[in-house]
Amino acid sequence: MTKYLTAGLATALAMLPMAALAHDAPGAHIDAVHGFLHPLTGLDHVLAMVAVGIFAAQLGGRSLWAVPAAFVLAMIAGGVIGHYGVQLPMVEQGIALSVILMGLLVAAGVKLPVGPAMALVAVFAVFHGNAHGAEGIGAASFAGYAAGFVLATALLHAAGAVLGSLLERPGGTLSRNARRVVGGAGAVAGAAILLG
Repeated sequence: MTKYLTAGLATALAMLPMAALAHDAPGAHIDAVHGFLHPLTGLDHVLAMVAVGIFAAQLGGRSLWAVPAAFVLAMIAGGVIGHYGVQLPMVEQGIALSVILMGLLVAAGVKLPVGPAMALVAVFAVFHGNAHGAEGIGAASFAGYAAGFVLATALLHAAGAVLGSLLERPGGTLSRNARRVVGGAGAVAGAAILLG
């Protein structure tokens, strides 16, 4: 399993230059397909969304659906304000910090109550949504474009939740070490994105 995690980390690090290409000029994405592809083409978005799913699985219970739902709802709010021209300060830094912090929470196996966990991911989601919304300014239908990035986000959360459930299986050291490697790799990638 360690060799697969190492290969995954190497691949993620090799893809870091693509992260700079994730946020195009406003109006570059004009339909639901582009909205769907946007979260999938930026390493920062992929890492953060998958980490939210892993974190939700790590918390278990109601958090498994409530934490990703909080992210999606806050992301939609951020997307709407971004679409209407309100640019949050330090959006890219906020996105990179979300990758770092989510990676650290996963690596450390932190277990927050559902309310604070929802609030935490919601704060980060506003930054992700703002980036998506700003790039959908030229969309013929912002609702269609937004539906695309919401669907992609939900799928990334689901993928993370499946991975997180595998990492949370009772198995002792292997599960704990795998979670630490996955979370740590995400945090390192987030730091590299932040330092750009």
